[in-house]
Formats: sequence, structure tokens, C-alpha cells
Amino acid sequence: MMTVLRVELSKVFSKWRTFIGFIAIGVLVPIVIIAMGLEGNTYFSFATQVLRQQFDFAGNLMNGYTVAYIIQGMLYIHVPFLVTLVSGDILAGEATAGTYRLIFTRPVRRSTVVTAKWLASMLYTVLLVLWMAILSMGIGIPFLGTGELVVIRSTITIIAVDDVLWRFLAGYGYAALAMMTVASIAFLFSSLVENAIGPIMTTMAIIIVFTIISAIDVPLFDYIRPALFTNHMNGWRYLFDDPVNWSKLITSASVLVAHIAACFTATMIILKRKDILT
Repeated sequence: MMTVLRVELSKVFSKWRTFIGFIAIGVLVPIVIIAMGLEGNTYFSFATQVLRQQFDFAGNLMNGYTVAYIIQGMLYIHVPFLVTLVSGDILAGEATAGTYRLIFTRPVRRSTVVTAKWLASMLYTVLLVLWMAILSMGIGIPFLGTGELVVIRSTITIIAVDDVLWRFLAGYGYAALAMMTVASIAFLFSSLVENAIGPIMTTMAIIIVFTIISAIDVPLFDYIRPALFTNHMNGWRYLFDDPVNWSKLITSASVLVAHIAACFTATMIILKRKDILT
């Protein structure tokens, strides 16, 4: 397995499209941090303008932790497309190149090859999220300093400095799980077609449709919404509640794991039955 995995990783990281995500994040994150450093107080004042009529805000509120939280919120919107660039191509690329017969006639079981390709996709996904975490915290904290994290949602939560870091570590771990779900869906569609564009576009279309269904407040969708992975991708936000809503967090993580397992199992079945002679 390790030999096959090393081969698959070398194939993944030998393609230029693999580095598009790293480059995009490497450019976007510093820009956001610099912009927040220059105009962040204006942004924060606008978000709290009603509260400022009754309360005084003091301290370094627009700090590295606050910006890292804002950037992590962008993960749900922008990173899925970057993830599908690799996971949507890793199987379809073999079909395009006509190399299915070659890799499936080697003295290695098909299940081993499929598992190695899936692991390579997941490793790329985790590295992409890790890259965002390193840039967000590694640039934001030295540039903007630290301080209390003010989380503004339906309620306002103020998290102390010494209670923030573990939440971010767990939050990025959950974010990696959410992006692995997207990667697994693209991986599944990649096994069905012979062109990488199809899995990429189909996965993004599913995310858009499911997000719309999750957002529309219609009683009929109340039965569907809990099963949609898009409804649980931002479950990392529960880690920034005080106290942490562990019940909802575990439920959301379980739904994502179930989607990953289902997609991997379906892909394994499809490729085990795949006809490589035509």
C-alpha cells in the first residue's frame, strides 16, 4: 500500500493544477490580513455599531485571532473548488490518458489502487487546509497581535485569549473533515467519467443546490436538510460557542463521516466492476 501511495502522491504533485490551490490561498490570505490590518477597525465598528450605542469596546479586538476566524469562514465558500481540482481528476485523468488498463493489470489489487488514490486526494485536501491555517495564524498573529476573540453571530461571544488556540486547532481539524467530504464526492464522480471537468462542475453544482435548499425555509426541506452535507460543513463554528455545543458538533461531524464513507464505498464498488477491456 505504501509503495502505491507514494506513486500516487508523486503523480498528484507532478501536475501543475495541484499547486493552484496553494498559490491562490497564498495570495488571498495575506491580502485579507493586510486589508483587515488597515481597515479592520472600520469593519468591526460597522458590525457592532448598534452595540456601541450602549457599550464601550476596548482592547485589541481586530487581532490575529479575529482575522483568522474571518478567514476560516471563507473556507466554506472558496476552498471546495480548489479541492475538486485534484480529487476530480485523480481517477478521470486515468480514463482520459487511457491508463486504466495499465494500472489495473499490475500485480496489485484494484482495492489497493483505489484506496491509495483516495488517500492521496485526502492528503492533498488536508495539506490545503493546513496551508490556510499556517498562513492565517502565522501571518495574522505577528502582524496584528493577539487578544480576545469576539464572535458575532446571532449572539455575541467573547472568548478569552488563553481559551482560543485549542478552538482554532480543533476548528481547522473539522474544516479538513468538511473539505474531505467535498473531495470524496468529487472522487466518486471522477470514477464515473473520462474528463476531469465533469466531476469538478458536478460537485460544485451539488454544493450550490444543497446550499440553496439548506437556506430556504420551507417545511418540506426540514426533512431533507439534516442529511445534506452542506448543512454541516460549517459545524466548526460550534467550537466558538461558549460553552461548546458538543452535541451538535458531534452530530455534524458524524454526517460528514457518513458521506465520506458512502462515497468511498460507492467508488470502490464502481471501480471493482469497471470494464477495462473496452
